[in-house]
Amino acid sequence: MNDTHQHVKWFRDSSPYINAHRGKTFVLHLDGEAIDHPNFSNIIGDIVLLHSLGVKLVVVHGAAPQIERQLAANGATSEFVNKVRVTTPDILPLVQQAVGTLRSDIEARLSMGLINSPQHGAEMLVISGNFIRAKPLGVIDGIDYHNTGIVRKVNTKAIRQQLDSGATLLISPLGYSLSGEIFNANSTQVATEVAAALMAEKLIFFTDQGLRDAEGSVISELQLDDIDESLLDTYSPLRLSKVACLRGVARCHLISYTEDGAALEELFTRDGTGTQISRVSYEQIRPARANDVAAIIELIAPLEEQGILVRRSRELLESEVDHFTVIERDGMIVSCAALYPFETKGELACLVTHPEYRDNDRGELLLEKIQQLAKAQGLTALFVLTTHTTHWFVERGFRSVNLQDLPPSRQSLYNYQRNSKLLEKPLP
Repeated sequence: MNDTHQHVKWFRDSSPYINAHRGKTFVLHLDGEAIDHPNFSNIIGDIVLLHSLGVKLVVVHGAAPQIERQLAANGATSEFVNKVRVTTPDILPLVQQAVGTLRSDIEARLSMGLINSPQHGAEMLVISGNFIRAKPLGVIDGIDYHNTGIVRKVNTKAIRQQLDSGATLLISPLGYSLSGEIFNANSTQVATEVAAALMAEKLIFFTDQGLRDAEGSVISELQLDDIDESLLDTYSPLRLSKVACLRGVARCHLISYTEDGAALEELFTRDGTGTQISRVSYEQIRPARANDVAAIIELIAPLEEQGILVRRSRELLESEVDHFTVIERDGMIVSCAALYPFETKGELACLVTHPEYRDNDRGELLLEKIQQLAKAQGLTALFVLTTHTTHWFVERGFRSVNLQDLPPSRQSLYNYQRNSKLLEKPLP
């Protein structure tokens, strides 16, 4: 396949993600190091592209290195205690200058519209303001942090009004008190509080190299139970991702600000390029175990009684439980699906979600997981036999096929009395 065809295929494959993200609220966090990096110009272009695709964007920026340079230029220094800057009244004006200058620079970059730039024709409206109410961090272990603050309240009503009008919000790490004081807040905490207050679909942290394992490979997905907050700094993006998810943010992502196109690859491809952190700690996707059989039977029994699913005995389920993947929520199996390999293709079977939990796209999460498992087994396609949910599968990339398209070993098992529809989806 030549480059042109690859680009066309990628663009076509991104269509479901474009539709899924349109109208959703994303909070993006860029620290000062990301803004200093040469790849920032590409990130700006990607932000404008997201806006053009109908995503509602709130961009929160940091300014640590810019503040350091401003202090150094004026012969001033600041103390750090537990990696938190002590913002004294004498350095506060310099902090304001650094943050204000950086905010203007970002606004200017987002306003570009030269004919040879990615932003041409976007006419992006960027709005900043006093959306963050702050309070002092106070005195901790005898240390007075002065004008270093934390978020007290986010003006969600005003932010939503601006987002609904088509504007992009740019929020600086400065908050204001009812008494008119200015506080220097940590930008990662600001981003987390904004995302939680808005119940954002995504909170995206741009980090220096993403999250990697001991071998240096990117960790593509984490469950909240895998994150030990006690081992992390207070303002660590990983720790705050867990906090945000527990407070209602659907997904958090850690992606590299050094990699060109990392945001687009993470948001518009199946495999992504960074680390995705799931929403609920007490909800996880995992392989089924022998002690899950009773719960699976309880889950699928109503559909078997309606004739939607083929009846399975306990003995059969016990022998086939290794084929099942489940979603467990607070100790309860709320969704399940099975993958059966046949030659080069895999059968998706028994995709069921409890009626009370048919929200938050659990069926899609399971489908995505089954696709990943099928690819890992070297299968080239996924097929399904269904009598009632044809449209759901068609909407997710499956197409109608004939019986002859199934692997021979599965053709011989086809039940003509059920007259199930046959659908198939190639695995990329």
